[in-house]
Amino acid sequence: MPRLKIAFVVDRFGNRFGGAEAYGVALMRELTKCHDVTVLARDYDDACDLRLPFVPLRSWSRWPSWIRVLIFAIRARRATRNGYDIVHSHMNGWCGDIEVIHVTPVRFNWRVRPLPVLKRLLSYVSLRVQTYLGLEARRVARRPAHRTVAVSGLIAEQLRQAYGDSFICPVIPPGVSRPDTKGGAHRHVIREQMGWTNDDCVCLLVARNPLRKGLPTALKALAQLPETFKLLVVGGNASTREFIHKTAAYSHFSNRVRVVEETSDVAPYYLSADIYVHPTLNDSFGMAPLEAMSFGLPVILSPGHCCGFAQYVRDGQDALVLSHPEDAAQLAQFVLQIKDDAAWRERLVQGGNEVVDRHSWPKIADQYLELYRQVIAERTELATAESKT
Repeated sequence: MPRLKIAFVVDRFGNRFGGAEAYGVALMRELTKCHDVTVLARDYDDACDLRLPFVPLRSWSRWPSWIRVLIFAIRARRATRNGYDIVHSHMNGWCGDIEVIHVTPVRFNWRVRPLPVLKRLLSYVSLRVQTYLGLEARRVARRPAHRTVAVSGLIAEQLRQAYGDSFICPVIPPGVSRPDTKGGAHRHVIREQMGWTNDDCVCLLVARNPLRKGLPTALKALAQLPETFKLLVVGGNASTREFIHKTAAYSHFSNRVRVVEETSDVAPYYLSADIYVHPTLNDSFGMAPLEAMSFGLPVILSPGHCCGFAQYVRDGQDALVLSHPEDAAQLAQFVLQIKDDAAWRERLVQGGNEVVDRHSWPKIADQYLELYRQVIAERTELATAESKT
Protein backbone atom coordinates (compact mmCIF):
# COMPACT_ATOMS: atom_id res chain seq x y z
CA MET A 1 0.00 0.00 0.00
CA PRO A 2 1.38 3.48 -0.88
CA ARG A 3 1.95 5.99 1.91
CA LEU A 4 -1.44 7.47 2.84
CA LYS A 5 -2.48 10.86 4.19
CA ILE A 6 -4.78 10.04 7.10
CA ALA A 7 -6.96 12.51 9.01
CA PHE A 8 -7.68 11.28 12.52
CA VAL A 9 -10.72 13.02 14.01
CA VAL A 10 -11.22 12.77 17.77
CA ASP A 11 -12.52 14.97 20.59
CA ARG A 12 -9.27 14.96 22.60
CA PHE A 13 -5.95 13.36 21.71
CA GLY A 14 -3.92 11.99 24.60
CA ASN A 15 -3.60 8.97 26.90
CA ARG A 16 -4.80 10.72 30.03
CA PHE A 17 -8.26 11.49 28.66
CA GLY A 18 -9.58 7.91 28.86
CA GLY A 19 -9.66 4.49 27.22
CA ALA A 20 -11.18 5.54 23.88
CA GLU A 21 -8.62 8.34 23.57
CA ALA A 22 -5.75 6.00 24.50
CA TYR A 23 -7.01 3.64 21.78
CA GLY A 24 -6.61 6.44 19.23
CA VAL A 25 -3.10 7.39 20.39
CA ALA A 26 -1.85 3.81 20.29
CA LEU A 27 -3.42 3.11 16.88
CA MET A 28 -2.03 6.29 15.34
CA ARG A 29 1.39 5.49 16.82
CA GLU A 30 1.31 2.24 14.86
CA LEU A 31 -0.03 3.78 11.64
CA THR A 32 2.53 6.61 11.59
CA LYS A 33 5.25 4.03 11.02
CA CYS A 34 4.14 3.82 7.38
CA HIS A 35 1.66 6.67 6.82
CA ASP A 36 1.21 10.41 7.44
CA VAL A 37 -1.35 11.21 10.15
CA THR A 38 -2.88 14.59 11.00
CA VAL A 39 -4.92 14.95 14.19
CA LEU A 40 -8.08 17.08 14.15
CA ALA A 41 -9.34 17.55 17.69
CA ARG A 42 -10.64 19.94 20.28
CA ASP A 43 -7.62 19.36 22.50
CA TYR A 44 -4.16 17.76 22.26
CA ASP A 45 -2.54 16.69 25.53
CA ASP A 46 0.78 18.52 25.98
CA ALA A 47 2.10 15.51 27.93
CA CYS A 48 1.43 13.09 25.07
CA ASP A 49 4.71 11.69 23.78
CA LEU A 50 3.33 11.17 20.27
CA ARG A 51 3.56 14.50 18.46
CA LEU A 52 1.66 14.73 15.16
CA PRO A 53 0.47 17.60 12.95
CA PHE A 54 -2.54 19.11 14.74
CA VAL A 55 -5.56 21.03 13.46
CA PRO A 56 -7.56 22.45 16.40
CA LEU A 57 -11.36 22.36 16.09
CA ARG A 58 -12.51 24.38 19.08
CA SER A 59 -15.77 26.12 19.89
CA TRP A 60 -17.01 28.44 22.60
CA SER A 61 -16.95 26.47 25.86
CA ARG A 62 -20.15 28.08 27.13
CA TRP A 63 -22.26 26.54 24.41
CA PRO A 64 -24.29 23.50 25.56
CA SER A 65 -22.46 20.22 24.85
CA TRP A 66 -24.84 19.16 22.06
CA ILE A 67 -24.25 22.43 20.19
CA ARG A 68 -20.48 22.00 20.56
CA VAL A 69 -20.75 18.46 19.17
CA LEU A 70 -22.77 19.71 16.20
CA ILE A 71 -20.31 22.53 15.50
CA PHE A 72 -17.41 20.09 15.78
CA ALA A 73 -19.07 17.73 13.28
CA ILE A 74 -19.65 20.53 10.76
CA ARG A 75 -16.11 21.89 11.09
CA ALA A 76 -14.58 18.41 10.89
CA ARG A 77 -16.48 17.71 7.67
CA ARG A 78 -15.26 20.96 6.10
CA ALA A 79 -11.67 20.42 7.25
CA THR A 80 -11.45 16.85 5.88
CA ARG A 81 -13.34 17.26 2.60
CA ASN A 82 -10.08 17.48 0.62
CA GLY A 83 -6.42 16.64 1.08
CA TYR A 84 -6.68 13.23 2.76
CA ASP A 85 -6.76 9.67 1.43
CA ILE A 86 -8.58 8.35 4.51
CA VAL A 87 -10.61 10.12 7.18
CA HIS A 88 -10.66 8.00 10.33
CA SER A 89 -13.16 9.36 12.86
CA HIS A 90 -13.94 8.58 16.49
CA MET A 91 -16.52 11.40 16.69
CA ASN A 92 -20.27 11.59 16.16
CA GLY A 93 -20.79 13.13 12.73
CA TRP A 94 -20.44 12.26 9.06
CA CYS A 95 -16.89 13.18 8.03
CA GLY A 96 -15.29 9.73 8.29
CA ASP A 97 -14.56 7.06 5.74
CA ILE A 98 -13.98 4.90 8.82
CA GLU A 99 -16.31 5.64 11.74
CA VAL A 100 -15.36 3.90 14.99
CA ILE A 101 -18.09 3.50 17.64
CA HIS A 102 -16.65 3.37 21.17
CA VAL A 103 -19.75 3.89 23.29
CA THR A 104 -23.33 2.70 23.50
CA PRO A 105 -25.15 3.97 20.38
CA VAL A 106 -27.41 6.99 20.94
CA ARG A 107 -30.31 5.28 19.21
CA PHE A 108 -29.95 2.22 21.44
CA ASN A 109 -30.15 4.44 24.53
CA TRP A 110 -33.22 6.37 23.38
CA ARG A 111 -35.15 3.92 21.17
CA VAL A 112 -34.23 0.40 22.34
CA ARG A 113 -33.38 0.54 26.03
CA PRO A 114 -36.48 0.71 28.31
CA LEU A 115 -37.24 4.27 29.41
CA PRO A 116 -39.99 5.95 31.41
CA VAL A 117 -42.84 6.87 29.05
CA LEU A 118 -42.57 10.61 29.69
CA LYS A 119 -38.82 10.64 29.14
CA ARG A 120 -39.20 8.78 25.86
CA LEU A 121 -41.94 11.15 24.66
CA LEU A 122 -39.93 14.24 25.58
CA SER A 123 -36.96 12.90 23.60
CA TYR A 124 -38.95 13.41 20.40
CA VAL A 125 -39.12 17.18 20.98
CA SER A 126 -35.69 17.59 22.58
CA LEU A 127 -33.28 19.46 20.29
CA ARG A 128 -30.38 17.87 22.18
CA VAL A 129 -31.56 14.28 21.71
CA GLN A 130 -32.66 14.84 18.11
CA THR A 131 -29.27 16.38 17.27
CA TYR A 132 -27.39 13.40 18.69
CA LEU A 133 -29.73 10.94 16.92
CA GLY A 134 -29.42 12.80 13.63
CA LEU A 135 -25.63 12.95 13.77
CA GLU A 136 -25.40 9.25 14.56
CA ALA A 137 -27.83 8.32 11.78
CA ARG A 138 -25.63 10.12 9.25
CA ARG A 139 -22.55 8.57 10.82
CA VAL A 140 -23.67 4.95 10.39
CA ALA A 141 -25.67 5.38 7.16
CA ARG A 142 -24.69 2.76 4.61
CA ARG A 143 -22.87 4.17 1.64
CA PRO A 144 -20.06 3.11 -0.70
CA ALA A 145 -16.46 3.64 0.40
CA HIS A 146 -17.49 3.84 4.06
CA ARG A 147 -17.21 1.53 7.08
CA THR A 148 -18.71 1.66 10.56
CA VAL A 149 -16.55 -0.18 13.10
CA ALA A 150 -17.55 -1.36 16.59
CA VAL A 151 -14.86 -1.73 19.25
CA SER A 152 -16.54 -4.78 20.79
CA GLY A 153 -19.15 -7.42 20.11
CA LEU A 154 -21.34 -5.70 22.70
CA ILE A 155 -21.38 -2.44 20.71
CA ALA A 156 -21.96 -4.35 17.44
CA GLU A 157 -25.00 -6.06 18.96
CA GLN A 158 -26.37 -2.75 20.25
CA LEU A 159 -25.98 -1.24 16.78
CA ARG A 160 -27.84 -4.19 15.29
CA GLN A 161 -30.70 -3.74 17.76
CA ALA A 162 -30.77 0.01 17.11
CA TYR A 163 -30.59 -0.04 13.31
CA GLY A 164 -32.05 -3.41 12.33
CA ASP A 165 -30.94 -7.00 11.90
CA SER A 166 -29.38 -6.25 8.52
CA PHE A 167 -26.91 -3.82 10.12
CA ILE A 168 -23.63 -5.72 10.28
CA CYS A 169 -20.32 -4.02 10.97
CA PRO A 170 -16.76 -5.20 11.53
CA VAL A 171 -15.55 -5.46 15.13
CA ILE A 172 -12.01 -4.28 15.85
CA PRO A 173 -11.23 -4.26 19.57
CA PRO A 174 -8.51 -2.18 21.21
CA GLY A 175 -4.97 -3.48 21.21
CA VAL A 176 -2.20 -3.44 23.77
CA SER A 177 1.59 -3.17 23.82
CA ARG A 178 3.80 -5.20 26.09
CA PRO A 179 5.46 -2.85 28.57
CA ASP A 180 8.80 -3.08 30.27
CA THR A 181 7.76 -5.05 33.36
CA LYS A 182 11.09 -4.76 35.15
CA GLY A 183 9.43 -2.72 37.81
CA GLY A 184 10.75 -3.87 41.17
CA ALA A 185 11.84 -0.33 42.03
CA HIS A 186 8.49 1.13 40.94
CA ARG A 187 6.64 -1.40 43.07
CA HIS A 188 8.63 -0.51 46.18
CA VAL A 189 8.48 3.26 45.62
CA ILE A 190 4.72 3.41 44.93
CA ARG A 191 3.90 1.23 47.93
CA GLU A 192 6.13 3.32 50.14
CA GLN A 193 4.34 6.46 48.95
CA MET A 194 1.00 4.87 49.81
CA GLY A 195 2.21 3.77 53.24
CA TRP A 196 1.93 0.10 52.34
CA THR A 197 4.42 -2.78 52.47
CA ASN A 198 5.47 -5.42 49.96
CA ASP A 199 3.51 -7.97 52.00
CA ASP A 200 0.21 -6.19 51.38
CA CYS A 201 -2.05 -7.46 48.58
CA VAL A 202 -2.86 -4.42 46.43
CA CYS A 203 -5.95 -4.45 44.20
CA LEU A 204 -5.94 -1.84 41.43
CA LEU A 205 -8.78 0.00 39.66
CA VAL A 206 -7.96 2.42 36.81
CA ALA A 207 -10.79 4.59 35.44
CA ARG A 208 -11.74 8.13 34.48
CA ASN A 209 -14.97 7.65 36.41
CA PRO A 210 -14.31 5.08 39.17
CA LEU A 211 -17.86 5.34 40.52
CA ARG A 212 -19.20 3.94 37.22
CA LYS A 213 -16.40 1.41 36.87
CA GLY A 214 -17.20 -0.43 40.08
CA LEU A 215 -15.64 1.50 42.95
CA PRO A 216 -18.64 0.99 45.31
CA THR A 217 -18.49 -2.78 44.74
CA ALA A 218 -14.72 -2.82 45.18
CA LEU A 219 -15.04 -1.00 48.51
CA LYS A 220 -17.72 -3.40 49.75
CA ALA A 221 -15.49 -6.32 48.79
CA LEU A 222 -12.56 -4.74 50.61
CA ALA A 223 -14.66 -4.59 53.78
CA GLN A 224 -14.89 -8.39 53.66
CA LEU A 225 -11.13 -8.91 53.30
CA PRO A 226 -8.34 -8.89 55.91
CA GLU A 227 -6.46 -5.69 56.74
CA THR A 228 -3.52 -6.66 54.52
CA PHE A 229 -5.67 -6.16 51.42
CA LYS A 230 -5.53 -2.65 49.94
CA LEU A 231 -7.26 -0.79 47.09
CA LEU A 232 -5.49 1.67 44.78
CA VAL A 233 -7.73 3.83 42.55
CA VAL A 234 -6.05 5.67 39.66
CA GLY A 235 -8.03 8.33 37.82
CA GLY A 236 -10.15 9.41 40.74
CA ASN A 237 -11.36 13.00 41.04
CA ALA A 238 -12.79 15.09 43.87
CA SER A 239 -16.14 13.27 43.78
CA THR A 240 -14.33 9.94 44.11
CA ARG A 241 -12.44 11.12 47.17
CA GLU A 242 -15.60 12.55 48.66
CA PHE A 243 -17.43 9.28 48.10
CA ILE A 244 -14.72 7.34 49.91
CA HIS A 245 -14.01 9.69 52.77
CA LYS A 246 -17.49 11.07 53.53
CA THR A 247 -19.49 7.87 53.31
CA ALA A 248 -19.78 6.58 56.86
CA ALA A 249 -19.70 2.92 55.80
CA TYR A 250 -16.22 3.38 54.34
CA SER A 251 -14.74 5.83 56.86
CA HIS A 252 -12.54 3.15 58.46
CA PHE A 253 -10.75 2.56 55.14
CA SER A 254 -8.52 5.61 55.42
CA ASN A 255 -5.37 3.48 55.61
CA ARG A 256 -6.48 0.86 53.08
CA VAL A 257 -7.63 2.97 50.11
CA ARG A 258 -5.58 5.44 48.09
CA VAL A 259 -6.80 7.64 45.24
CA VAL A 260 -4.46 8.98 42.53
CA GLU A 261 -5.60 11.64 40.06
CA GLU A 262 -5.71 10.86 36.33
CA THR A 263 -2.27 10.56 34.75
CA SER A 264 -0.83 9.74 31.34
CA ASP A 265 1.68 7.37 33.00
CA VAL A 266 -0.21 4.55 34.66
CA ALA A 267 2.59 1.97 34.31
CA PRO A 268 4.09 2.44 37.81
CA TYR A 269 0.70 1.69 39.38
CA TYR A 270 0.19 -1.49 37.35
CA LEU A 271 3.68 -2.56 38.41
CA SER A 272 2.89 -1.92 42.06
CA ALA A 273 -0.33 -3.99 42.12
CA ASP A 274 -1.08 -7.68 42.67
CA ILE A 275 -4.62 -7.99 41.25
CA TYR A 276 -6.68 -5.89 38.85
CA VAL A 277 -10.40 -5.49 39.67
CA HIS A 278 -12.94 -4.16 37.15
CA PRO A 279 -16.52 -4.62 38.41
CA THR A 280 -17.76 -2.02 35.93
CA LEU A 281 -21.43 -1.21 35.47
CA ASN A 282 -21.03 -0.16 31.83
CA ASP A 283 -17.96 -0.49 29.61
CA SER A 284 -18.22 -0.91 25.85
CA PHE A 285 -14.86 -2.69 25.90
CA GLY A 286 -12.55 -2.03 28.86
CA MET A 287 -8.96 -1.22 27.95
CA ALA A 288 -7.73 -1.09 31.54
CA PRO A 289 -8.12 -4.84 32.27
CA LEU A 290 -6.39 -5.63 28.96
CA GLU A 291 -3.53 -3.32 29.92
CA ALA A 292 -3.39 -4.98 33.34
CA MET A 293 -2.92 -8.35 31.63
CA SER A 294 0.00 -6.92 29.67
CA PHE A 295 1.65 -6.16 33.04
CA GLY A 296 1.14 -9.74 34.19
CA LEU A 297 -1.75 -9.04 36.58
CA PRO A 298 -4.59 -11.52 37.13
CA VAL A 299 -7.90 -9.80 36.31
CA ILE A 300 -11.41 -9.90 37.77
CA LEU A 301 -14.11 -8.22 35.66
CA SER A 302 -17.82 -7.82 35.06
CA PRO A 303 -19.85 -10.12 32.78
CA GLY A 304 -20.22 -9.49 29.05
CA HIS A 305 -23.45 -7.47 29.19
CA CYS A 306 -21.64 -4.88 31.34
CA CYS A 307 -18.08 -5.18 30.02
CA GLY A 308 -17.38 -5.82 26.34
CA PHE A 309 -13.90 -7.17 27.09
CA ALA A 310 -15.43 -10.15 28.94
CA GLN A 311 -16.44 -11.56 25.53
CA TYR A 312 -12.75 -11.96 24.67
CA VAL A 313 -11.69 -13.99 27.71
CA ARG A 314 -12.29 -17.52 28.98
CA ASP A 315 -13.78 -17.40 32.46
CA GLY A 316 -11.50 -19.18 34.93
CA GLN A 317 -8.64 -19.45 32.44
CA ASP A 318 -7.82 -15.94 31.17
CA ALA A 319 -9.69 -13.96 33.85
CA LEU A 320 -12.36 -14.38 36.51
CA VAL A 321 -15.78 -13.09 35.44
CA LEU A 322 -18.28 -11.97 38.06
CA SER A 323 -21.86 -13.23 37.82
CA HIS A 324 -23.01 -9.64 38.51
CA PRO A 325 -20.98 -6.39 38.64
CA GLU A 326 -22.35 -5.53 42.09
CA ASP A 327 -21.66 -8.93 43.70
CA ALA A 328 -19.13 -7.74 46.28
CA ALA A 329 -19.07 -11.10 48.11
CA GLN A 330 -18.03 -12.92 44.93
CA LEU A 331 -15.43 -10.26 44.16
CA ALA A 332 -13.93 -10.68 47.65
CA GLN A 333 -13.95 -14.47 47.21
CA PHE A 334 -12.13 -14.22 43.88
CA VAL A 335 -9.50 -11.88 45.35
CA LEU A 336 -8.83 -14.32 48.19
CA GLN A 337 -8.60 -17.29 45.83
CA ILE A 338 -6.06 -15.52 43.64
CA LYS A 339 -4.01 -14.51 46.67
CA ASP A 340 -4.08 -17.95 48.30
CA ASP A 341 -3.77 -20.23 45.26
CA ALA A 342 -0.44 -19.60 43.51
CA ALA A 343 -1.13 -22.21 40.81
CA TRP A 344 -4.46 -20.62 39.89
CA ARG A 345 -2.90 -17.18 39.87
CA GLU A 346 -0.21 -18.40 37.47
CA ARG A 347 -2.85 -19.97 35.22
CA LEU A 348 -4.72 -16.66 35.02
CA VAL A 349 -1.50 -14.76 34.27
CA GLN A 350 -0.63 -17.20 31.49
CA GLY A 351 -4.14 -16.98 30.04
CA GLY A 352 -3.90 -13.20 30.17
CA ASN A 353 -0.63 -13.35 28.25
CA GLU A 354 -2.38 -15.29 25.49
CA VAL A 355 -5.13 -12.65 25.35
CA VAL A 356 -2.46 -9.94 25.05
CA ASP A 357 -0.85 -11.84 22.15
CA ARG A 358 -4.17 -11.82 20.29
CA HIS A 359 -4.60 -8.08 20.84
CA SER A 360 -1.23 -6.69 19.77
CA TRP A 361 -1.42 -3.22 18.17
CA PRO A 362 0.29 -4.33 14.93
CA LYS A 363 -2.50 -6.89 14.42
CA ILE A 364 -5.16 -4.28 15.18
CA ALA A 365 -3.53 -1.78 12.79
CA ASP A 366 -3.46 -4.42 10.03
CA GLN A 367 -7.23 -4.82 10.35
CA TYR A 368 -7.72 -1.08 9.84
CA LEU A 369 -5.31 -1.04 6.91
CA GLU A 370 -7.40 -3.75 5.26
CA LEU A 371 -10.49 -1.56 5.69
CA TYR A 372 -8.57 1.37 4.18
CA ARG A 373 -7.73 -0.79 1.15
CA GLN A 374 -11.39 -1.74 0.72
CA VAL A 375 -12.56 1.87 1.00
CA ILE A 376 -9.97 3.16 -1.49
CA ALA A 377 -10.80 0.34 -3.93
CA GLU A 378 -14.54 1.10 -3.76
CA ARG A 379 -13.86 4.82 -4.23
CA THR A 380 -11.73 4.07 -7.30
CA GLU A 381 -14.45 1.83 -8.76
CA LEU A 382 -17.05 4.56 -8.25
CA ALA A 383 -14.85 7.18 -9.92
CA THR A 384 -14.21 4.85 -12.86
CA ALA A 385 -17.91 4.11 -13.27
CA GLU A 386 -18.80 7.82 -13.16
CA SER A 387 -16.15 8.66 -15.74
CA LYS A 388 -17.72 6.19 -18.16
CA THR A 389 -21.20 7.68 -17.86
